[in-house]
Amino acid sequence: MEIKGKHALVTGGGTGIGLAISQALAEAGAQVTITGRRVSLLEQIAATHPALHPIGMDVTDADSVHNGVQEAITACGPVQICVANAGIAEGRSLAKTDLAFWQRIMRTNLDGAYLTIQACLPGMLSTDWGRVIAVASIAGVRGLKGGAAYTASKHGMVGLIRALSEDFMGKPYTFNALCPGYVDTDIVSQNVDSISARAGISEAEAMDIMINANRHQRLIAPEEIGAAARWLCGPGSQSVNGQTIEIAGGQV
Repeated sequence: MEIKGKHALVTGGGTGIGLAISQALAEAGAQVTITGRRVSLLEQIAATHPALHPIGMDVTDADSVHNGVQEAITACGPVQICVANAGIAEGRSLAKTDLAFWQRIMRTNLDGAYLTIQACLPGMLSTDWGRVIAVASIAGVRGLKGGAAYTASKHGMVGLIRALSEDFMGKPYTFNALCPGYVDTDIVSQNVDSISARAGISEAEAMDIMINANRHQRLIAPEEIGAAARWLCGPGSQSVNGQTIEIAGGQV
């Protein structure tokens, strides 16, 4: 398999979707650097699989990203699978979106993806194969009510991926975005509290809103996203480039 022996780097690799992707790539034979701000958590996760390697990194800090990627390259070689996954999901109407909130969403979701990919690309381009995957959202392909900043950040990630796919067209590197619906992670649990408080509804009703937003009316398992990332790195995926892979239980 093409994944075996490759070095993957996954931001936000210690929880939720990032963890599922990290585990899927490790099981497929990659050496996987998992990054995040909570080093103790990353170390606990890394202890569960010999192919997982923890590095503390904050995607909102350019120096932290540069230093973290360089440390990963020193340990495991050029990053050939770059997964820009770290992000935050918070909804707020535009009227209640102050500049600080807007910038925090952009700095984590969009700037974080840009910094991570930019830091990984030089090493990747020194090899003859590479995969870049941005974990966007269905909000990257349609508008999310009450989430202008989040939607804009995810649309930006999709635009970044599409531009890069054109920059390297015909070369052995692909750039794709995974666009999940509501996934069964801690972020959904946090959003239950947020939606419940904002809308004045029960937590059960808030959960139903998210479940029903997925076309098949169930939360998506993180492992489903991990499987999609693994497929994008495996044999037969080399002509999938510049795409948004929508994982939302039906047409978005």
